[in-house]
Amino acid sequence: MSDSVHLDSTEMNNRNRGSFFLLSLLAVITIISGASSLVAQDTDRPWMNSKLSPEERAELVLKQMTLDEKLVILHGNGMANNSKWTMPLTPLTNGGAGYVEGIKRLGIPPLVISDAAYGVRDSGVNGRYATAMPSNLGAASGWDPESACAYGEVIGRELRAQGFNMTLGGGVNLAREPRNGRTFEYAGEDPLLAGTLDGNMMKCEQAQHVVGDIKHYALNDQETGRNFVNSIISKRAMQESDLLAFHIAISIANPGAVMCSYNRINGDFGCENSYTLRDVLKRDWGFKGFVISDWAATHSTEKASAAGLDQEQPMADYFGPKLKEAVDAGKVPLSEIDDHARRVLYAEFLAGVVDDLPRKSVVDAENGLEVAQRAEEKSIVLLKNGQAILPIDPSSARSIAIIGGHADVGMLSGGGSAQVDPPNGNAIRPPGKGETHWQDHIWFPTSPLKALRAKLPNTKIEFDSGADLNSAANLAKSSDLAIVFAYQWISEDMDLPSLSLPDKQDALIEQVATANPRTIVVLETGTAVTMPWLDKVAAVVEAWYAGSAGHKALANILVGEVNPTGKLAITFPKSETDLPHPVLPPLPTDQALSYAVRYDEGPEVGYKWYETQHKQPLFAFGFGLSYTTYTYSDLSVDSSVKTARFTVKNTGTRAGTEIAEVYARLPKGADESFKRLVGWKRVALAPGESQTVTVAIDPRVLQTFDEASDRWNLALGNYEVLVGASSDNTPLTASLSVR
Repeated sequence: MSDSVHLDSTEMNNRNRGSFFLLSLLAVITIISGASSLVAQDTDRPWMNSKLSPEERAELVLKQMTLDEKLVILHGNGMANNSKWTMPLTPLTNGGAGYVEGIKRLGIPPLVISDAAYGVRDSGVNGRYATAMPSNLGAASGWDPESACAYGEVIGRELRAQGFNMTLGGGVNLAREPRNGRTFEYAGEDPLLAGTLDGNMMKCEQAQHVVGDIKHYALNDQETGRNFVNSIISKRAMQESDLLAFHIAISIANPGAVMCSYNRINGDFGCENSYTLRDVLKRDWGFKGFVISDWAATHSTEKASAAGLDQEQPMADYFGPKLKEAVDAGKVPLSEIDDHARRVLYAEFLAGVVDDLPRKSVVDAENGLEVAQRAEEKSIVLLKNGQAILPIDPSSARSIAIIGGHADVGMLSGGGSAQVDPPNGNAIRPPGKGETHWQDHIWFPTSPLKALRAKLPNTKIEFDSGADLNSAANLAKSSDLAIVFAYQWISEDMDLPSLSLPDKQDALIEQVATANPRTIVVLETGTAVTMPWLDKVAAVVEAWYAGSAGHKALANILVGEVNPTGKLAITFPKSETDLPHPVLPPLPTDQALSYAVRYDEGPEVGYKWYETQHKQPLFAFGFGLSYTTYTYSDLSVDSSVKTARFTVKNTGTRAGTEIAEVYARLPKGADESFKRLVGWKRVALAPGESQTVTVAIDPRVLQTFDEASDRWNLALGNYEVLVGASSDNTPLTASLSVR
């Protein structure tokens, strides 16, 4: 290399320093320019400052909005795949349930809404994938707030991945009527359990930056005549039962929205009921989000607006042009419009949807399946296990008959707006059948037969459809063990005629059990069922609607890789005659608005009813067996801090998790004698291990509501505290003193 082109190290370093200085200067200029841009943006749009509270940001935006812009966010714009509900902006629904226009000039995004009770609806129809979690009732039987949170996180993430920023999950209606077709969407019959689990689910779902929703507010406890049925109940009773569940859920989740219900409540429709919406939800509970109507549940303009409805869905029949006309005529004050709009804006800022827009991406199916499987493993309830026939012992069960329930191809799911599409469609669909419909019975491709064969490769496992009773009985008789899969399908927009298994399955179980007493029944149901064959079978397992990984979870339970921990979130009655309403009121043939159901049982929902009426259920609320055994001892109650302290011991040979339940009764002389759930704890124990447990006693469920003063009271006196394994098995008692 010649001297003329050679650069020594000193000159090279000087040139590098010069280049570095220029690059640094450019970077500083870029940063300053960007910062100036952000400052300008914050000056022009101060509500985009994420350090401000959602209330402050909403108020700042509201001041810049015109009347037309405020009205735009108070109604929907139709629903995808529904010719009845179509508007010019319906194509923007992203294939979902609804679309609310944003305010582009102010940086407020639209709300893109999807149903998502146990997973994102219509994913298959829209060419996407969604994980189906176990049914909400099933998940509630896990009694696990952490699992409920993980459940909500999966749904929230999958909503965003599909381009949605608002969910319509969060059903917390109590199982007051177990034949209700939507029971599987709800979290059982107890307000503390349902409110706690649903609240944690929605809290974590909304944390994924989707507007959360709690529904259907309130007393929407049956589907028969749901669009007009009048739910008649005292204020005290509703406050201590259904409304209490909502209050607990809302206090935990702090959701952006609450959906009002189709039905009437003491005469007024749920979406124009001033007592439940304005007085209780917004005034007494201090709810800051917006009330969204159920789809086509809006019945008026002025009355609904004054009562507290903030947003009509999915159309603009009452909160579109009619609302503007009412404002112009002075029939709806501008202060009401401001309140409605402020609440919608608050919800968007609260949930983070303004700062973090959804970006379509590939759903994390692997994570969803993992969470779904773990949730289902906690959901499954072992109801009977005669002679410890479970878990399956391959040395004594060398041949197994799998019978019924389409167990060779899949497992059942719940229908209606909650329905999640299985990948590749319905597992039992005949070849060539077209699109699924509103009330199709949908099986996921989660075959228990295949899952058990994978777990027991050296066991001969054969399948019979159960269509021919003699064929099924012959296979059972020639096998060491028989497992009958029985199902009960339910859906929105219907109620069950009875709690019996459909399609002559009771007869199938009877015949199989007669042929082979070593018969196990696996139930795939959305609510309680009656079991006239219970004494003839060896074991019963409630798997609910098991979700996208239900077959794997069930197989793990049956072979003992997972010890069952689930406990019922709903009472199983012996028959419908034991229900508060043995027969659902028949629909009238003429005047629909005369149709009513009187909830004279008041706050005595579920196990409280059976105790008060001295009726023994088939399986009690909170009941569930394990492959190990537990004992309870040494209960003490600290009245000053309201806690119960006791010891739980695993007296068996397997590790397990016991759900320890704490109940209480009001002081003697109170007019409500039933016990009520006041707390619980999941306790993991190794064989022979003991653990001292402390459970906080929730004071909200000890109080009674006084209608005359419109306030809650905590009675003075001695409350009986009861601890045990289920609502009808509480061997430990102590006293809580309130002075």
